[in-house]
Amino acid sequence: MTDHKIITIGRQFGSGGHEIGNLLATRLDIPMYDNNLVRMAADKLGIREETAQAVDETTLNSFLAGYVLAPLEYSPYTNSMECAQPLGEQMYDLQSEIIHKLAERGPCVIVGRCADYVLAKNPNCIHIFICADKEDRIRRIAKRYDVSERKAADKIKKIDRERRYYYESHTGQEWGSIESHQILLNVSRLGIERTVDVLEGMYKNW
Repeated sequence: MTDHKIITIGRQFGSGGHEIGNLLATRLDIPMYDNNLVRMAADKLGIREETAQAVDETTLNSFLAGYVLAPLEYSPYTNSMECAQPLGEQMYDLQSEIIHKLAERGPCVIVGRCADYVLAKNPNCIHIFICADKEDRIRRIAKRYDVSERKAADKIKKIDRERRYYYESHTGQEWGSIESHQILLNVSRLGIERTVDVLEGMYKNW
């Protein structure tokens, strides 16, 4: 078992989890893995990144999530048993394998993808969940996507629901609970920079 530290970040949609992970990784001079995990998995599966993105962190209402790739559409990475798996399950299994390898390689920040559960047996992991008040999340998403606050609220509701179901169906644990994570941080109370300050200090003194 390696002794370098890993931070996993679960997050509500619109809470700033990606931004926090990126700022923290920059300060600590360590890599961050988020959407690049999708690209890594897509490359290994031999599928387009857009196809992989469509089933990333969701098992709800997606035709692609239940789509089974035929052997000829698949890369040599998989065997016939794996070809029988729905694409969403293939993505979860492969991303979990990639997360294990990245955690063994060196210190890093990993956002989403049930990383806290995947690395639950690693004693050098710090598992964080980032949340924020609904009003703040709505404003952040409305600004990011240039949509009305009503549409932002609908998008938040949809993606939070998908992330919750994805997490709970794969882990059997409650998404965003203190039982599933070691520390919960509300960005609406701390702000982005102070949240990063807290995590940086925690990382250095863990």
